[in-house]
Amino acid sequence: MQRLAQPGDRAFPDHRSAPPPRQGRGWRVLGWVAIGVSAVLVVASISFYMVYRSLDGQIHREHVDDKLGDHRPPKLNNAMNILMMGSDSRQGENAQYGTEQGERSDTTILLHISPGGGQAVGISFPRDSMVQRPSCKRRDGSTDPGGLSMINAAYATGGAPCTWKTLEALTNIRIDHFLEVDFSGFKRVVDALDGVEICVPHAVNDPKAELHLRKGRQVVRGAAALGYVRTRTGGLGDGSDLSRIQRQQAFMASVVKKATAKGMLTDPGKVYSFLSAATKSLKADDRMSMSVMQKLASSMRGMSAGKVRFVTVPVQAYPADKNRVQFNPALAKPLFDAVREDNTLPNPAPAPVPAQGKGQQVPAKPVPPARVKLMIYNATRTDGLGQRTSDQLEEKGFKIAKVGTKKASSGFVTQILYGAGAAGQAAAVAAAVPGHPVKQWAGAKPGYVYLMIGKDGATVPGQARPVPKIAGEVRADRDVCAPSAT
Repeated sequence: MQRLAQPGDRAFPDHRSAPPPRQGRGWRVLGWVAIGVSAVLVVASISFYMVYRSLDGQIHREHVDDKLGDHRPPKLNNAMNILMMGSDSRQGENAQYGTEQGERSDTTILLHISPGGGQAVGISFPRDSMVQRPSCKRRDGSTDPGGLSMINAAYATGGAPCTWKTLEALTNIRIDHFLEVDFSGFKRVVDALDGVEICVPHAVNDPKAELHLRKGRQVVRGAAALGYVRTRTGGLGDGSDLSRIQRQQAFMASVVKKATAKGMLTDPGKVYSFLSAATKSLKADDRMSMSVMQKLASSMRGMSAGKVRFVTVPVQAYPADKNRVQFNPALAKPLFDAVREDNTLPNPAPAPVPAQGKGQQVPAKPVPPARVKLMIYNATRTDGLGQRTSDQLEEKGFKIAKVGTKKASSGFVTQILYGAGAAGQAAAVAAAVPGHPVKQWAGAKPGYVYLMIGKDGATVPGQARPVPKIAGEVRADRDVCAPSAT
């Protein structure tokens, strides 16, 4: 393994290259998720009380508190966790989509909004996941004993309250509210956005889904958008539930990206049309009041698409049935833990940083974070650690010039290096990421600070615990034609 350059080695890092870009089944799941996520994001731009009242009156509400049981996870923080579901009901205007009886929800998403609204993550639960369900109240008031079943059996058994209770039991995450929407609501929302951009790898001709698309980047509206997220036979992905979830997540990301675009947010008419379209087909718990929506809007004001991610709960093969999956506990538990313990702590007072460079004293008083030009290099084998640390430091006001990776020995520890004239900047980084050596480096670019992340990591006190990177995750600011968009 290549040795990581150390202070005194002028060859590292190379400042001549420009900073790289920042990186980062029926359909039933998607309509509501796209609506719920984007509605939450854009509602921040509505400022008049009467507008809220008008929209609030369009939402159908259900009382759920007496159906969740007495043994629920504790509320640990000020994060907001919203259960989002899609109904495949064929009642009313949805009768055009078939004559199936009853209602189902093929996939479920838990939308987690961090304390203060700094970031959001939508977690998909594949419908084919085999889980142990708790007992639930059926729709007729009787009690279902629960037991081993596919996760979407919870909705068929007791609707949103049973799904809510099941997810809390599986994740130990306290859920605050639920949102549910149907086919027609999905189409109205996409049309209110004037279409959503997608990208397909080849032309699609799927009569069953009434879907006809040309190859490449394009905008889809109502019926075409619904067909795109519903199709299983159009040659998009491998036809599996997991493949379709990822395609739907890419669609949701595109919805969020458009819903948070400046042109959308600065046009009150567009915002009202969008939210009105969403709420006409929206169902929620009766505690999702107007005041809760206003509080949520306030906390999320200014959130950008780059702070919204979509992930799927890590799963593995279910031994008893090759057509089913089960949670991978080694990978799913850290995800659930991070969401449950997503706390925002008080910022620590800046502490003096001792001199550790070649005779140069690092000032005891750090400069403001906005004056720091910081480069972050991940020298570990933990994918995404550099980007997650960058996101946290950006929340504190630091200017991130570059995020990259470097090879290092297994014993390499985190350190803060700085160039000429950047001692105060290094002190600011040391205060934000305490507990690591600070050293001046002759090979550093003047005025820059380098956070080199080693085996001991880089904890940023006062910021939310980072949600671990999940294979296949989708960020809402991505290019729709990136490979995972198929």
